[in-house]
Amino acid sequence: MKKLFALVLAVSGSAASAQTPTTNPMPDGSRDMYAGLGVASAPRYEGADSRKTRVLPVLQVQWSNGVFISGMSAGMHLSSSPTVEYGPLLSIHPRRTESGLGGRVGGVEAGTSSLLPTSVREMAARDNPLAGMEEIKLRPEAGAFLNIYLAPEWRLTGSVLAGAGNDRDGIRGEIGIQRLALQLAPHHTVAVTAAVSFANRDYNQSYFGVDAAQAFRSGNREYHPDGGVKDLRIGARWNWALSPSWMLTSSLQATRLAGDARRSPLVERPNNVTVSTAFAYRF
Repeated sequence: MKKLFALVLAVSGSAASAQTPTTNPMPDGSRDMYAGLGVASAPRYEGADSRKTRVLPVLQVQWSNGVFISGMSAGMHLSSSPTVEYGPLLSIHPRRTESGLGGRVGGVEAGTSSLLPTSVREMAARDNPLAGMEEIKLRPEAGAFLNIYLAPEWRLTGSVLAGAGNDRDGIRGEIGIQRLALQLAPHHTVAVTAAVSFANRDYNQSYFGVDAAQAFRSGNREYHPDGGVKDLRIGARWNWALSPSWMLTSSLQATRLAGDARRSPLVERPNNVTVSTAFAYRF
């Protein structure tokens, strides 16, 4: 019996930390798998005022040898202790594209050319701060996780991942605490989480900084953030077991950007909420 069920949408619109499900003891050679389809509403990018809603797949698989896949993360439980979980962790950091203006500024398509007058580029930055910013490509990340149980229902969580950004030198980490599987009623459980995320200077420069060339193209002011605390998050996940095989899982996460990330000219809204709901089937 798993201490926590933590289905996650397979693709996240934000840079939320990789998910590490709890150890699930099972017979050798077996596996536990959930798959399904859900809907997520999230900020268009970290710090965006606008939102996007997408239909996304749901996936979580865990094998008896400790290997797991959870959304866009994968790893392996190496500990044999019931109170400590640790191991390697892999994740996919989503790309961030330039939205463009679609001809809404002065009838100019895209609105990102460095030949545009300064006043037009400044208008573009106000309407869409990413107009004129280069695309940040999807990147694989590698790192490790460590979870420590304070009690059967409480665990401290930690992870670090490296490889984000076009130069692959971005590093991010997270420290959090979780209350696992609080039963509200038969077939209904809730898990709650609070966490703080950190990032190095290269990560913040990639996702929140503006270099001289980008400032010229986009109209944003030049900005070079340092590393440190990136955001604070609280979240809740509600699971409704509709049958032994079917589950409805829903989540709510509130995020507040902090430190130099919050002061970025790309940030329109430092506080944001991500919501999702999904049906999943257990194979």
